[in-house]
Amino acid sequence: MKFDLDAHQRDFAASIDAALGAADVPTAVRAWGEGDTAPGLAVWERLAELGVTALMIPEEHDGMDAHPVDLVVAMERLGRWCVPGPVVESVAVAPILLAGSPDAASRLAALAGGELIATAALPPAVPRAVDADTAGLVLHAADGTVSEAVVGDRHDSVDPGRRLFDTAAGTSSWAADVARAYEFGALATAAHLVGAGQAMLDASVDYAKQRTQFGRVIGSYQAIKHKLADIHIALELARPLLYGAALALADSPTGPISADTARDVSAAKAAASDAALLAAQSSLQTHGAIGFTAEHDLSLWLLRVQALRSAWGDPATHRRRVLEAL
Repeated sequence: MKFDLDAHQRDFAASIDAALGAADVPTAVRAWGEGDTAPGLAVWERLAELGVTALMIPEEHDGMDAHPVDLVVAMERLGRWCVPGPVVESVAVAPILLAGSPDAASRLAALAGGELIATAALPPAVPRAVDADTAGLVLHAADGTVSEAVVGDRHDSVDPGRRLFDTAAGTSSWAADVARAYEFGALATAAHLVGAGQAMLDASVDYAKQRTQFGRVIGSYQAIKHKLADIHIALELARPLLYGAALALADSPTGPISADTARDVSAAKAAASDAALLAAQSSLQTHGAIGFTAEHDLSLWLLRVQALRSAWGDPATHRRRVLEAL
């Protein structure tokens, strides 16, 4: 099967790039980590204007009812710009968890318009909720039921821009397709990782063209060229798995998630995690020690990748699911 993004999807990605490129996202990420969420929420407003927050919301609730491939396109761009906040949870997961809630209509409409930001924990696979202190709605989902969470202790993440919170089930609950929500969370996180990996590759290529050593730009050395080429190959091999998993989820919009669909999602998450880790390691080696300083933007992606590799299932968990499916 030949697959390619259509013109609308490419334009959508370009519009996200244009909006976020003008938004000074690195400053918003640093402020978010220090507890000042105002610049980050301004970035979220831009995303809402573009329709990103409405992607997975049904049309009857002012959403776009988009294809899972559209979600992958958007999440890769958000990873490329390192957008702060619970983007995976609010855009990809919460719409599924809220579908059967008593006040679904109003909450889904608020999510679509960007007035509401949601986060979620799905223990044991996703044991803590991200940015529960910022989100207007915190959900706790387990064993096919969802409730508004009782938020507990805060835990620091390796990424200062991601605050983790313990949650417990609330008093009232409703049925939801928690298994499907998990698959979409894993898929969106995988796309986020590929976007972050691409950002680090682009930054490293630009740096290698400018940095000189022993009278030559370092990008002219074969060792550097090979490192950057390996990142490119890893990312290009991960992307088809992302799109394949999105198509598999689209082919089974209702009912239990099949073993083959879960396998495809896990293959995408494992490959994206490996590609992003390779990008982080090789980008840091290309930049040298300056790349890990807090003042350098590369450090934002380095820490984000470390946090997201274990989010929504670590590589070992997803490789195990692929093995079991085979």
